[in-house]
Amino acid sequence: MQLPEGVEVTGPWHDRYDQILTPPALAFLAELHRAFDPRRRELLAVRAARVAALADGGLLGFLPETREVRDGDWRVAPPAPGLVDRRVEITGPTDPKMTINALNSGAKVWLADLEDANTPLWENVIGGQLNLRDAIDGTLTHTGPDGRRYALHDGELATIVVRPRGWHLSEKHLLVDDERSSASLVDFGLYLFHCARRQLDRGSGPYFYLPKMESHLEARLWNDVFLLAQERLDLPRGTIRATVLIETYPAAFEMDEILYELREHSAGLNAGRWDFMFSVIKTFRTRGRDFLLPDRNAVTMTAPFMRAYTELLVRTCHRRGAHAVGGMAAFIPSRRDPQVNETALAKVREDKTREAGDGFDGSWVAHPDLVPICREVFDAVLGDRPNQRDRTREDVQVSAAQLLDVAGTPGRQTEAGLRNAISVGVQYLASWLRGTGAVAIFHLMEDAATAEISRSQVWQWLHNGITLDDTGEKVDRELIDRLADEELAKLPGDPADWAAARDLFLEVAVADDFTDFLTLPAYERMP
Repeated sequence: MQLPEGVEVTGPWHDRYDQILTPPALAFLAELHRAFDPRRRELLAVRAARVAALADGGLLGFLPETREVRDGDWRVAPPAPGLVDRRVEITGPTDPKMTINALNSGAKVWLADLEDANTPLWENVIGGQLNLRDAIDGTLTHTGPDGRRYALHDGELATIVVRPRGWHLSEKHLLVDDERSSASLVDFGLYLFHCARRQLDRGSGPYFYLPKMESHLEARLWNDVFLLAQERLDLPRGTIRATVLIETYPAAFEMDEILYELREHSAGLNAGRWDFMFSVIKTFRTRGRDFLLPDRNAVTMTAPFMRAYTELLVRTCHRRGAHAVGGMAAFIPSRRDPQVNETALAKVREDKTREAGDGFDGSWVAHPDLVPICREVFDAVLGDRPNQRDRTREDVQVSAAQLLDVAGTPGRQTEAGLRNAISVGVQYLASWLRGTGAVAIFHLMEDAATAEISRSQVWQWLHNGITLDDTGEKVDRELIDRLADEELAKLPGDPADWAAARDLFLEVAVADDFTDFLTLPAYERMP
């Protein structure tokens, strides 16, 4: 196949890849790269400058230069078809089995995850695009190792909303003018090119979840991408709709501005709680006890700073006519252990009941068995209404100080918490390096976001020299190495099977310099 000028595909070609990596699609990606990658790099440099300023004693706050946007009387576009009722959203990677199960699950929306729940092996990147296209065409089937056959049913399927990789990631298997392309633009561009018209013909549209943004300027970049892409593909302006995950600490102070930048393409905001916790640690990782969190599993959504964050998100969205979507329930039900199952279902019900009562229009689950509970809870609040966007939460007033009140989080820093962080981090990375980006560990669904909490918390406790509340031991490298040895000894198989994951975890958890995302060095270890 003759590739467009300046485009090089370095990944292997497998069966049907020529249906996705077509010359017109690659030319479209090249145009997006040339038009927008310089700005992407500039904005990543802005992120680095903010990190340096915060390390020098700066704080986050609402931007004075955008006060007019926050005080203005404006609203986002009305909800697009398939995004009016979002009371239950299921998330998961785009492998064939998950694609079919998610679409059949009874959820209103499926977040087709090309990011945190997906390992960016080249086979996953292109295979996911094939699965999405086949699902829209209704031809996707899968036969498992046990011979069980999976197929899409004839009833109502979930609306597909694709989450591309974040602005910080590149795609090493697709080069434009000898540069790695933006992973965000690759994932977005291939799906839009092949599936936008397919979705419109089905009465839906090309919808996206945008991850990891840290400012309204990054949202403006996405909006400009949308405008050019719609023009090139002859799509009506406003066809693309995007829900933004508010999952970084800086973005929590720019919710209005992010909605404003995307207003004709906006589908609302989501409370990406796990990445948000990671970002809290990451943002103020060197600032001492005022920003030290207790054990990960002790940090609940009722912590003062988490409560402020979610309440502000609902108020901001509903004031602007946008959907507010709740966070992930990471608990995984067990079909073998009734006690584990009962505990998990109770926690999910409690979590979703709080969100529905706070005014969220829907929420996330990670497993099809949790869809009925989430639906039941939101049905009880919404009734026949598709959402509660008319509940504007005028009673909510959130200050910058409340968003920054990390020190008010109840809980302790314990050896058990440190052990859990190490074990989860190593087990997850072992799965990630094998090509699976979402895995159940200790009855929780772990993805890159939750693994980031584990490794960043170890880094923060180590570099701030904390003393564990239960044992009185200081967290130092010797203690971390000892606990890592002990935790790995509990894992099945040969210890050598875990060596690569252990080495990578320690690289990102104890090094002097904090790696922005653990997936960056992990990606370089992949073929």
